[in-house]
Amino acid sequence: MSYKKRILILNQWFEPEPTFKGLLFAKTLKDKGFDVEVLTGFPNYPQGVLYPSYKLTLIKKERINGIDITRVILYPSHDNSAIRRSLNYISFFFSSMIYGLFLLRRTDLIYAYHPPITTGLSASIISFFRKIPFVYDIQDLWPDNLPLTGMIHSKTLMRIISKICLFVYRSAKHIVVLSPGFKDKLVQRGLLSSKIKVIYNWCDESKLLKSKDYVPSIFTDNKNFKILFAGNMGTAQGLITLIKAARIIQDKKLNIDFILLGDGLEKDHLVNQAAIYQLNNLYFLPTVPMNDVGCYLKSADCLFVHLIDEPLFEITIPSKIQAYMAIGRPILLGVKGNAADLVLDSNSGVTFKPGDHHALVDSAISLYNMSKNQLDQLGSNGKEYYFNNLSSKQGINQFISLFNQVIHSKDLDD
Repeated sequence: MSYKKRILILNQWFEPEPTFKGLLFAKTLKDKGFDVEVLTGFPNYPQGVLYPSYKLTLIKKERINGIDITRVILYPSHDNSAIRRSLNYISFFFSSMIYGLFLLRRTDLIYAYHPPITTGLSASIISFFRKIPFVYDIQDLWPDNLPLTGMIHSKTLMRIISKICLFVYRSAKHIVVLSPGFKDKLVQRGLLSSKIKVIYNWCDESKLLKSKDYVPSIFTDNKNFKILFAGNMGTAQGLITLIKAARIIQDKKLNIDFILLGDGLEKDHLVNQAAIYQLNNLYFLPTVPMNDVGCYLKSADCLFVHLIDEPLFEITIPSKIQAYMAIGRPILLGVKGNAADLVLDSNSGVTFKPGDHHALVDSAISLYNMSKNQLDQLGSNGKEYYFNNLSSKQGINQFISLFNQVIHSKDLDD
């Protein structure tokens, strides 16, 4: 009987929480012949409140769709308190590290998902003492992005976090990043280029593309051109730019509606601003289950992405771009750099300067004036590009190749 290669997925967030590279990733690895275990926390993201049917204990074992999941205790929190958020990260660091050092079964490789950096620190320590190589998947470039959250202002603390990040990055056997820009940044910090691999993110195709097939009423109330934003409404998204653009478009009496689907720390402020401007072309919708998101995306005339104009975001590719491409709708993008390159290379939408509401108005109008055939072609271009280059099949095959390479290297060293 052949030995199955064992992989530990170390991720602070996992199903039933909304997470990327979660259950779909784990199931695919298992289907490809790996023995997979997930080490994660008790579900509380994004509200910071423990999910129903879960009760905090030191350790909880469960099995979801054939995947063995170990949950370790943490402090549930996800608000804008730096202290409570830190307690959330640090508590999972200690509990996952202790489990990994003393209770984790024999494993060939650790796949650690970032953020937060504390997950990587836990993987580094387990890796060192248990002699298990780990692959580190970096989704947010710490510490660069921390000042943008508004939660850390201390330069001393930033220096400490920077040293921890560099330690973790150097400890990893291999690093995976989501964009060429991320790789360039890490190379500038002294990491070997050969140690870093770019694997573009994919969307959760199992939920997004198999969502319910209906048109939500918001899209049939009138025949206006519908521009949809779906996702987190935080500081980084800079959606006040959309509010200002909606005001201009309303003044121009154009039949264009903006729909914001989701939640976030900035949502209440955005709702208040829309009320102040008395906008009747802007609609806020609550978060819907992932199984329903696809029908909203498919029903829109175009899909909106925006990040504030910060150098860090020039090397970031928001994961919603992949979802928008996969669903086959045109993209209206306000992000510079790698994200803009992706949309332009795929010819899947139009771009504008982030933070410039006048440029957003011009780009929205250019889409509004396109024929249905032109819009459908942009969507079709994005979909074709996605499945040829960015799909889960493409990405996971690259991960499997990397995992086998790392495990084989370990076997040779042993």
